[in-house]
Amino acid sequence: MNDLSHDPICALATANGMGAIAVIRVSGKNSKHLVSKAFSKDLSSLLSHTVHLGWMLSASGERLDEVLATLFDHGKSFTGEESVELACHGSPYIQQLLLQRLVEVGCRLAEPGEFTKRAFLNGRLDLSQAEAVADLIAAQSKQAHQVALQQLRGRFSSELQQLREQLINFAALIELELDFAEEDVEFADRSALKNLVTDVLKIVHRLATSFELGNAIKNGVPVAIVGAPNTGKSTLLNQLLGEERAIVSNIAGTTRDVIEEVLNIEGIQFRLIDTAGIRETTETIEALGIERSQQKIEQAKIILCLADSGDASNLQETTEWVQSLKTLHPDKNILLILNKADLKTTVNLNNQEEVLQISALTGEGILELKNKLVQLTLGDFSIQDETIVSNARHHAALQLTAAALKRAQEGLQGHTTADFIAMDIREAMRQLGHITGQIDIDTDILGTIFSKFCIGK
Repeated sequence: MNDLSHDPICALATANGMGAIAVIRVSGKNSKHLVSKAFSKDLSSLLSHTVHLGWMLSASGERLDEVLATLFDHGKSFTGEESVELACHGSPYIQQLLLQRLVEVGCRLAEPGEFTKRAFLNGRLDLSQAEAVADLIAAQSKQAHQVALQQLRGRFSSELQQLREQLINFAALIELELDFAEEDVEFADRSALKNLVTDVLKIVHRLATSFELGNAIKNGVPVAIVGAPNTGKSTLLNQLLGEERAIVSNIAGTTRDVIEEVLNIEGIQFRLIDTAGIRETTETIEALGIERSQQKIEQAKIILCLADSGDASNLQETTEWVQSLKTLHPDKNILLILNKADLKTTVNLNNQEEVLQISALTGEGILELKNKLVQLTLGDFSIQDETIVSNARHHAALQLTAAALKRAQEGLQGHTTADFIAMDIREAMRQLGHITGQIDIDTDILGTIFSKFCIGK
């Protein structure tokens, strides 16, 4: 897109609150000149990527704070505009004082995400990279950081561009056929086009499928620990966390409400949920806890069904319950866990695809359980080697792309006329272009995207 002249904006770029240092960002036309009006030296003619020590001054010349001003020329900053970054002392009072002074000399306070929005509008980032900035800031685990960083570096954009270019080449040939429709000429090899659409559809489907993993990594993987009372659910939670988080008692029904804690395994954040023991009860508070447990089961991505390996009745009930849950929730990963392996009880289970034996008390089998949680989360995806989609807008566009390609594929198999095939391929290209912003994006959509950013980014 063409470089746009924007009015100068300012905002705190570091977190709100008190700290040793805070950074205030200024961006827009004549930023250096405007800041100079409130600075102890003229910055207007100084070189880009240089840092200058000086004082921010009030309108009457009073010293407000000693700061470091870092300068960026037009085309050489994050936003693509002339910019100044002021590193001041981290007092909230000083921060607000300097922002007020910048407004006095001609800046306006930035809107949420406006700096990144300008980077997009000025061609410094495409739209998917701009959205990755927010994901990078919000990343709370190694894998979430890696997924966001790959997208920011343009890996996803590059892959989408390659797909669009392949479709564009064939679309051009089909469009050419339409110009010679009366002469019944085929410029596009239908067999080659069919293979292309099939190959591109596979890639798009893989990207769309990765969203489930990307979303889980981005927001944390909810893992519900469920079972009858006294099977060791709270002990297991404590063992996984390595601390006494939940109250453990041999009295059935001790856990009356759900307890949620975060556990990081191999860079993936798991949200562990210790639920109230599920059983028939007339006790009101316990019944409410059991109801909440059922709700957490619905929300969980992984369900660990804990059974007492030394209690034959409980073991049988839990085994049947696991089969029932798998039928009701085919989209969830449901794992039968046999607790109290330290008791060395002989266990005979039939028709169970996979069972893990652990001792929540001694820690036996806990490492294997952690490895299994990672395996269930990643599936057959490799975060290091593949693009993982974590943005709901991208996922929706990929689904629409796949639908258009599927129609084109069916059209090629059914000898549909070139104009309908061209329409579907154009739609697929349009949806891919929406992800990166290559196709014009509605202003309201842009507003929604960047409004989710923090102010100053």
